[in-house]
Amino acid sequence: MPTTPYIMKQAAQTILDQQQHIMDTWQETVERLITASRNANKLALYDHLPDMIRDIADILIRFHGSEDMPQDEKYQEIVANSSEHGRHRSTSEGYTVDQIMHEYIIFHRTLTNTLRAHNTYNTDVADLLKYIIETAMLQSVAAFNNSLQQMQEKLMGTLAHDLRNPLSTTYSLLDLISDKRTGDNFEMLRLMAVRSVQKALKLTEQLLDSVTLRAGEGMMLTFAETDIVKEVQAVHEEACQIYTQKIVLECPEGEIIGVIDGVAIRRLLENLLTNAIKYGDINQTITIKVEDSDEQVHLGVHNYGNPIPIERQQMIFNFLNHDSKKSDRERQSWGMGLTLIRVVTESHGGKVSLNSNAEQGTQFIITLSKENKPGKRRTRVFEKEPIPA
Repeated sequence: MPTTPYIMKQAAQTILDQQQHIMDTWQETVERLITASRNANKLALYDHLPDMIRDIADILIRFHGSEDMPQDEKYQEIVANSSEHGRHRSTSEGYTVDQIMHEYIIFHRTLTNTLRAHNTYNTDVADLLKYIIETAMLQSVAAFNNSLQQMQEKLMGTLAHDLRNPLSTTYSLLDLISDKRTGDNFEMLRLMAVRSVQKALKLTEQLLDSVTLRAGEGMMLTFAETDIVKEVQAVHEEACQIYTQKIVLECPEGEIIGVIDGVAIRRLLENLLTNAIKYGDINQTITIKVEDSDEQVHLGVHNYGNPIPIERQQMIFNFLNHDSKKSDRERQSWGMGLTLIRVVTESHGGKVSLNSNAEQGTQFIITLSKENKPGKRRTRVFEKEPIPA
């Protein structure tokens, strides 16, 4: 009978020789049995499977047991890849913990059946594979759950942050009205207070809709036929009343009608303006620009000041931004508002473009489709990289 080291090496060689067969069999089975996988990008579905297969083969060659494995470099790579797998699945629509576990079970069975078919499978190989894959499964599930929790915390944190603004504005306006020194401004202040309360109510509704979140999901939006110009003008008017910095609106005359979520588009612009004021040159003008086209509308916000570093531009919109070089406050500052912008834009069939340098300043351009389907639906969360212009 062959020795354990010999069988381990033969099993490793079989796995390497049959890597493509293992991957193809796994993918075919996953797509047939796991519903959520059919929504995933074909390349993303493979995820880190090739690296995991090679790492398992390397471990089989070198190990006869699992006692010292936790300190092994290849084992740590499997753990890291499994965590990334779970994190990715949290952004893929429809995935659940059960389906992630099912993916690993299918992988385990595919490996086992391949090894048996080539007579390179025994109890020692079985024990080692079981140890590795069970650990990988646990890591993936934990990362999946943690990522969902982070998404929900970020989403609700963004909503709560934006809710504070209209409530603070309403409080200040009511204080002015009660002061009985408003004179001819009373009606204007009253209308501003009413609009702020209406906005707070809409945000509260979105906050309640966000209490339950599933993989790949974001906030609830309500699409309806809306005058986009009117929404932008309202944001500009309110910003001019709140901030001392000069804010210019360049907008065509007349209406621009589109099927959009007006509240979400206002929040999108408000977050862009907040960043422009916070990070821009206080002595320079901020410009909001609206351009119309046949099926799309383009919304731009431009400011001068310190540019966004080029390395940050590639990851600044990510929902789960793991930049360890930045403080929690910096990650929250960048991540919350710009994540909202990205998710809202993509839910409107659009895209975000970013230009930022010391000479020309920083400009965000939001391209939105005007031909969306009316009604309520949740946004989707994607982990793809945006492409700056």
